[in-house]
Amino acid sequence: MSLNRRSFLSLTAVAVSLSAAAACSGGSSDSTGSDSASAAGSGDALVRDPDADLVIWADEKKANSLREAATKWGEAQGISVAVQVVANETQSTFVTANQAGNGPDVVLGAHDWIGNLVQNSSISPVQLTEAAKSNIAEVALNAVTYDGQTYAVPYAVETLALFVNKGLTSVTAPTTIEELVAAGQAAGTEAVLSLPVDESGDAYHMQPLYTSGGGYLFGKNADGSLNPKDLGVGAEGSLAAAAKIGELGSQGVLKTSISTDNAADLFTTKKTPYLVSGPWSLSSIKEAGIDYAIAKIPGFEGMSEAVPFAGVNVFYVAQNGSNRSIAESFIADVAKDSTVAEAMFAKNELPPAQKDLAEKLRSSNPDMVTFFDIANNATPMPSIPKMAEIWQPLGQAEANIINGKNDPESAMEDAGASIKSALAI
Repeated sequence: MSLNRRSFLSLTAVAVSLSAAAACSGGSSDSTGSDSASAAGSGDALVRDPDADLVIWADEKKANSLREAATKWGEAQGISVAVQVVANETQSTFVTANQAGNGPDVVLGAHDWIGNLVQNSSISPVQLTEAAKSNIAEVALNAVTYDGQTYAVPYAVETLALFVNKGLTSVTAPTTIEELVAAGQAAGTEAVLSLPVDESGDAYHMQPLYTSGGGYLFGKNADGSLNPKDLGVGAEGSLAAAAKIGELGSQGVLKTSISTDNAADLFTTKKTPYLVSGPWSLSSIKEAGIDYAIAKIPGFEGMSEAVPFAGVNVFYVAQNGSNRSIAESFIADVAKDSTVAEAMFAKNELPPAQKDLAEKLRSSNPDMVTFFDIANNATPMPSIPKMAEIWQPLGQAEANIINGKNDPESAMEDAGASIKSALAI
């Protein structure tokens, strides 16, 4: 399953070089803080550093941002810490190693892994103090709650927003899609809006418009948990959303020729005044010298708010880690304040999940805090395993509606039927 999102929170890092992997293959630690950088790439089977008291696995970017802070924590405790790089497929590598008993004590990843990790008995619930909970953004706390239990400690959030080229339009915070379209057309650029659709669909980037039109994915139980038996795709609200999406397709506002491969380029080369993307696009926009603004994505006039997904980057405690008590102690210290998250931010800038860090950054890094604020009104990416059956049928239906291959109603109803069949509901 591919979300087609270029998220720097959820994507695993590219494989490290063979020479680096070979140099670190011993994974030994002869000091309080191990600088282990062993990597699991193609054909490699990563195992925990046998000489470390606390072993943490993460992709390359996350590992490099955490290593110094984790080592410092270990030194204060008088224990050795190894932060090991998992170069590819962090989630599946962790699940396999955990089942074999040679995995880490802690793993960093995306919150929407929770359903699969719980299903595979790979992670343990974590205990957060009331003070820690009150300092975590509500959307992040909701994201790590599954079946009534807290399964991870959040440290960063992501969501989609609207980037605006202030040199191409004066409408920097459109309140409706209709206002955005009018301003985009007035700009006289190649594209009114750059929103990744792709020929094969992109339900992640389309989610704000889908929700504004009245669509939902799964209903909710009385306790707020998702009900996989209440499927929104193919239901009345999704049909209304499909009709509105179809209108944007017929107007040329949405195009299947725009994907995550070229969406940001259209914006940085001034071929569109508007881009729907996340904080991962900030660096290229800044490098291009664009005078930009960031706003929330508007919804359709007279309809619901446009609600994007929120993704949360988290620390998990492994169920079968060798030193769970040490892992729980480390996780508790990560959660108690933003010390670790702030140290990681200095090496890899991600919108924070903790309120105190957001306030510290509000003047020095307002873009990241803008994403923090927008994420607080987003919906956590569903973490139930059944979500895997949604992405492809829904995304393809939306693409077929936009390019005119299918009429909106039948495309959405067929997608719903396909998903129901896969879910046996």
